[in-house]
Amino acid sequence: GVGFAEVEIDCLTGEVQILRCDLHMDLGYSLNPAIDIGQVEGGFIMALGYMLTEEVIYSAPKREGVALDQHAPNQIQVNLGTWLYKPPSALDIPQVLNITLMPHTPNPSQNAVLSSKGCGEPPMALACAVALAVKQAIYACRKSLTGIDDHIQLDLPLSVERIQAACLAQDSLHLE
Repeated sequence: GVGFAEVEIDCLTGEVQILRCDLHMDLGYSLNPAIDIGQVEGGFIMALGYMLTEEVIYSAPKREGVALDQHAPNQIQVNLGTWLYKPPSALDIPQVLNITLMPHTPNPSQNAVLSSKGCGEPPMALACAVALAVKQAIYACRKSLTGIDDHIQLDLPLSVERIQAACLAQDSLHLE
């Protein structure tokens, strides 16, 4: 499949608005296009959570007052439940979500069921289009506010805090 995304970010708050996503999938001869489109939507939205909002946070491990590596054993997950762990909500999905299935593309495998292809997990990879669109918006914001157009590394998920910090908006505000 292939995916395209158009996003807007608020550089002061780090909020992301996904304006439009277009997904084009090759699922072979679809046994039921309505179900397949629903599977594509579900896999894509689930991956959006991984890209933008869902972050598992563990307590800082310490031994006798000394901080250890963040991957040390005996850590406790801090953000249990949806107060601090944020799966995607209805407001996080794209305003326009277009999904098309390639016609007349049978699966040539002898093991395929009626020339169909799997449709559950493959669309998850298409959510990278949203993460990359957000990164391009961050680059545009940084260049507009500070003139800086250097490459930056952004860790996923692209939370509002990470987006806000990457935009350098706070550094460029000078109140007099």
